[in-house]
Amino acid sequence: MYHLGLASLEESTTDQLWHRAVNVDDERLFVVSELIRRGITVEAIHEKTKIDIFFLTKIKGIIDFEAVIKTNPWDRNTLMVAKRMGFADITIAQYWSTSELNVYNFRKQENLMPVYKMVDTCSAEFESKTPYFYGTYEVYNESIRTEKASVVVLGSGPIRIGQGVEFDYATVHCVKAIQETGYEAIIINNNPETVSTDFSISDKLYFEPLTIEDVMHVIDLEQPEGVIVQFGGQTAINLAAKLQERGVNILGTSIENIDRAEDRNQFERLLKELKVPQPVGATCQSIEGAKEIANKIGYPVLLRPSYVLGGRAMEIIDNDDEIIRYMTEALKENGENPILIDRYLTGKEVEVDAISDGETVYIPGIMEHIERAGVHSGDSLAVYPPQTLSEKVMKYLIDYTTSIARGLKVIGLLNIQFVVTKTDEVYVLEVNPRSSRTVPFLSKITNVPMANLATKAILGQMLVQQGYKTGYHPHSEGVYVKAPVFSFSKLRKVDISLGPEMKSTGEAIGKDKTLEKALYKALVASGMNMPMHGRILFTIGNRDKKEAVELARQFNEIGYELVSTKGTCEILHENGIYATPIAKIGEEGTTVLDAIRGQQVQFVINTFTASKKNIITDGFLIRREAVENNIPCFTSLDTAKAVYKVLESMSFAIDAG
Repeated sequence: MYHLGLASLEESTTDQLWHRAVNVDDERLFVVSELIRRGITVEAIHEKTKIDIFFLTKIKGIIDFEAVIKTNPWDRNTLMVAKRMGFADITIAQYWSTSELNVYNFRKQENLMPVYKMVDTCSAEFESKTPYFYGTYEVYNESIRTEKASVVVLGSGPIRIGQGVEFDYATVHCVKAIQETGYEAIIINNNPETVSTDFSISDKLYFEPLTIEDVMHVIDLEQPEGVIVQFGGQTAINLAAKLQERGVNILGTSIENIDRAEDRNQFERLLKELKVPQPVGATCQSIEGAKEIANKIGYPVLLRPSYVLGGRAMEIIDNDDEIIRYMTEALKENGENPILIDRYLTGKEVEVDAISDGETVYIPGIMEHIERAGVHSGDSLAVYPPQTLSEKVMKYLIDYTTSIARGLKVIGLLNIQFVVTKTDEVYVLEVNPRSSRTVPFLSKITNVPMANLATKAILGQMLVQQGYKTGYHPHSEGVYVKAPVFSFSKLRKVDISLGPEMKSTGEAIGKDKTLEKALYKALVASGMNMPMHGRILFTIGNRDKKEAVELARQFNEIGYELVSTKGTCEILHENGIYATPIAKIGEEGTTVLDAIRGQQVQFVINTFTASKKNIITDGFLIRREAVENNIPCFTSLDTAKAVYKVLESMSFAIDAG
C-alpha cells in the first residue's frame, strides 16, 4: 500500500463503512480515511471509534491535501509539501495522470530529494556515531558517501507468515561475504526486528521502505557497483526489473533469466529445450479462460498468482464454481499478474537447493518431504538425506537441477521443487532463482556456507576457485529433520488445516542416527506433546477413510485406544478395529469438542477439507479446539503416519529395554 486509499472500499455504502470502523479489522485505517473522504467529521468518527482526535486530524490533513495536489500539477511548492507529508510518487503520478518515473525525474530536476539522518541509538544521552540512516525531506544530509566501492543488498522487508527469517539469515551472510571480498556492504531494509537491521552488521544501513522510489534515492546517493536482490525473497526480486529500467546494475542472475523462471510461457519453452518434464498447465487472466484451461487439463488443478511468496493465495480446486470464486478474488488482488493453472499431481515432494556461478552447479542438499505434494514445502516435514528415493530418481534430480541452473544461467542461489510419482517419474513444480527457506537448514547441517559462496560467485569468484565442483555432495552423517513451527494458538480465526498456502512461522531441527529418532526430536522441539499411550480421536473425510483404516489399526496395535465419530466408527468396525463412538458437534451426549476440552484424547486426526468460503465447519471447530487445548492435531495422514513410526519405535525400544 502506498497511500490511505483502498479501491475496494469505494464500492461500500457509508453504513457499511461505519460498521467496519466500529467492528475493528486490519483495514480500519483505510475505512476511517474513506469516511473522511465522504465528508464525515473528525468529531463524529472520534465519538464512535474513540480514535484520538490528534490522529484523525492528521489523517484528515493528508486527505484534504489530495485536492491541492490534483489542482496544482507540476508545481514545485505543492510537490515539496506533498513529499514532506509522505505522498509517494506513484500516488502523485495518478493525480497528475502521468507515470511514477516522470514524477521522480521532475523531482530530481527540481532538486526535491530526501536527505538522510543518522538514527540516534543512545537516545541523546551521549553522542552516537552509527551508520544507520532514515530518509526525510529536510536540508542537511548526514550520510556521506565514501571512496570505497560499494554493493547494495535489498532485505526482505516486514516478515509475514509465508516469509520467515530465512531471508534475513541469507542477507546477513551475504553482507559478510561482500565485506570479505573488499567491498563496502550497504543494506536497505525496513524491519527493525531483524539481525540484518542491526547497525553493527553492515557498513551502512538505510531503514527505508522497499519501494522503487525509496531504493532509488539510496542508489542515487551511494552510486554502488550494483544491487543484490536474491537474498531478500520475492519482495526484493519484484523490484529488480524496475531498478534495471532505471539503469541500475543487478548483480547475479540477470532479470531476463529471473523472468524466464517466473513467466510461465518462457519457463515452459526452457524446460522443453532442456527435456525436463513438468505438470501440464497454462496461464490466464480471466474467469472464462481459467475454466476452459481447468476443464482441458482435468480437475483437480492447482491455482496460484505469479510473483508471490509462501504459496500465498495458492489453492487446489475441484470444480468450475470454485474456479469462479478463486478467480474473482485473485483478479481483484493481482490484476496485472497472470494466474498459473497446473494439473495437480499426487506424489512425494522433493526440494533441491543449489549454488551456481553459470558453469559449476554445486548441490549441497536434496530434501525429501514427508507430506505428499499439496502441502506447502514450508509446512512440510523435510528429511535430509532422502530416505526412500531410488538411485534412478536421485540421478534425475541431480541432472535436472544442473540443466535448469545452466539453462537459466543462474549466478547465485537456486531452489527447485519437484514431485516424484509412485512410478518414479520426476516433474518440476517450481524454480526460484533466489534464496529459499531451506538455506539456513542446509547450511547448518552440511557446513556449506551457501549464502557466502553464492555472494562470492555473484561478485565474480568462481565456485571452483572456492573449492567446489559440479554435482551432489552429501556431507553429514546421520539423519536431519526440519519440522515446521506454527502459531495457531495466537491466530484465533485461522484454520490449521495444511494446504498449498504456507502457515508456519518457524522451524526446528532434529538430528539422530535414525529417521524416527530425528523426527521425534524435531517434533518435540517444535512444541508437540508425544505421549506414549492414551486415546486418539479419528474424524476422517470420505476420500481418506480407506487409507485411514490401516493407520488406525497400527495405532491400536501399539496400545492406543481409538475414538471416532459415527461414519469413521462404522468403517473401522467393518475392518475389525474397535473404536469408541463419540457424538458429533450438536448431537446429544459427550461430543468431540467435550472430549478435546476435557483432555480425554491425546491426539486428533482430522482430514475434513478446510472450507474455502469462510464458512465455519465442524472440521474447523475440531481443529481449533485441539490447538487451543494444546493437543496435537494432524490434518494430513502423512504427518500422522510419521508420528506413528516415531511412537512405534519408542514403544519397541521400551519393550526391548
